Amino acid sequence: MRAEDLTASAYFAGWRIVRWLPEKNAYRFFEFVADRVSAKKGKSFQRLESNLKRVVPTLSDQELRTLTKVGMRSYLRYWCDTFRSPDWDTKRIQSSVTVNDAELLFEPVRSKRGVIVALPHAGNWDHAGSYFCSHGVPLVTVVERLKPEKLFRKFLEYREAIGMEALPLDGRVMGTLASRLREGKLVALVADRDLSRNGIDVKFFDGTARMPAGPALLAIRTCADLITAYVSYTDTGIHIDFRKVLIADGDSESERVAKTVQLCADNFAAGIKEHPQDWHMLQRIWVDGDFVERT
Repeated sequence: MRAEDLTASAYFAGWRIVRWLPEKNAYRFFEFVADRVSAKKGKSFQRLESNLKRVVPTLSDQELRTLTKVGMRSYLRYWCDTFRSPDWDTKRIQSSVTVNDAELLFEPVRSKRGVIVALPHAGNWDHAGSYFCSHGVPLVTVVERLKPEKLFRKFLEYREAIGMEALPLDGRVMGTLASRLREGKLVALVADRDLSRNGIDVKFFDGTARMPAGPALLAIRTCADLITAYVSYTDTGIHIDFRKVLIADGDSESERVAKTVQLCADNFAAGIKEHPQDWHMLQRIWVDGDFVERT
């Protein structure tokens, strides 16, 4: 058996086992794994700690280490949720979500204008997506291709079972998303990291980060509403904080896109400041220091 097939098989076995475990035992196990990762202080922990240091620069070394440990627990909670949520019923999904300014999403869907939600890697957007799908909102999202292919297909099936239309990330996806917005649907896009040459440089906390142009470009070209969402964990579920983004003026489309992406970044930063432990950025985001541009 190939290495990637072994990886997929191990992942699928883990998915089944976690669903079989009693709920408290499952979440305790994932907390244990998070604490082990934190104790080893490997690359993922170090990157999360480095990112959080830029978000909350006033923390002492010990306070930063504690925040990063809590952040790793939040990240592993996301994975436990992902494995177990296929067994959640509608009542549980809806009762475990609170939303701030929900009409920013519901009104343009009712009016058939379409709405784009841009969000960072925070909390559990799949849980949020389940909530809106359970209320009859037609939701479209994009899934980045993973290796092995079996794992990628599993995530497609997972999101489709929630009720989402999950599109693979390829050269045709922007046209399809624009079409869905013109039909009045919700398009949800994770938008806090794009280190390619197509990414937009933004001022983010104490440096320059690079974020995708997609949400802003779609809003400008389709006239759909653009909002941001920050998803944070609560004791019993998640909270979603929506914020409106006003499309920026400019002399060219590229200028308008760049300014609008900066507005999204500002909203992301506001959410991260309030709930830094739930920002699951275990990768590089700032383009300074030893950054090497991807092709």
